[in-house]
Amino acid sequence: MSAKVKNAMTVDVEDYFHVSAFAKTIDKNDWKTLKPTVEYNTKKILNLFAQHNVKATFFILGWVARAYPDLIRTIHNSGHEIASHGFEHTRITEQTRDEYIFDVSRSISTIEDIIGDKILGYRAPSFSINETTVWAYQVLAELGIKYSSSTYPICHDLYGEPSWPRFPHSRKEGILEIPISTIKKGNKNVGIGGGGYFRLYPYFFSKNRINSYHQHETHPYNFYFHPWEIDPNQPRISNAPLLSKIRHYTNLNRMENKLRLLIQDFNFSTMKDVYLTNSTFPIYPKQDVILGSCDG
Repeated sequence: MSAKVKNAMTVDVEDYFHVSAFAKTIDKNDWKTLKPTVEYNTKKILNLFAQHNVKATFFILGWVARAYPDLIRTIHNSGHEIASHGFEHTRITEQTRDEYIFDVSRSISTIEDIIGDKILGYRAPSFSINETTVWAYQVLAELGIKYSSSTYPICHDLYGEPSWPRFPHSRKEGILEIPISTIKKGNKNVGIGGGGYFRLYPYFFSKNRINSYHQHETHPYNFYFHPWEIDPNQPRISNAPLLSKIRHYTNLNRMENKLRLLIQDFNFSTMKDVYLTNSTFPIYPKQDVILGSCDG
């Protein structure tokens, strides 16, 4: 069954020095002085996807689009979906409304000018749409965005709203929110949607969890990762906090092979294809239903 379900493959296109885990260690003014890896690693991902006939949604950081416009055109011309990841990877929780409008609109205009096409999707840096930043949905709607994948309904020290819906749901602002996938363990939501979770565990463990998700749910699986996650040779940030380094560098040398196994075992496509072109896809309109907690 799971092999036939069309799932969403997404890539957050940012470099290793953009990540929130290093935000207090690396000054944004120093980004241009650091050795970039995003172009090389993204091209490796494009080659991997081409080998297995996989189409994906690439959530592009505006900073990357401005620095590597030819890369963005290559992604677009290869038949993948292009979406926005903001401009400077600043969490919404750290921005005023006006700052957020400037950041997202700058990202959208930069990307659309490069590809000559309208973008429909957005993902907030570090899944930073939460109870304190729901006003961002109105901004996104006013900017013409149709869907967001900016929530991860889990308990985490850096992000997460475990009481929010686990599945795609329409917002009153006109935005379809598509959370990263989770499974239920008692009353707790457990993250299975990629990133550090996918790198940390052996592949068979992740595969079993995805299969369990498909056995118990009728919704597609929504997976994400970053180009830097397939690069064990990336420059090390030696003065970063220990926990940040553990999270960032764990199993980088195993990630590419895990991705190869993942796209061989499951069927993947773009967010637009999976969620927007199927008019019968169910959505959850209720926003006040408690669907998880931080208690086991």
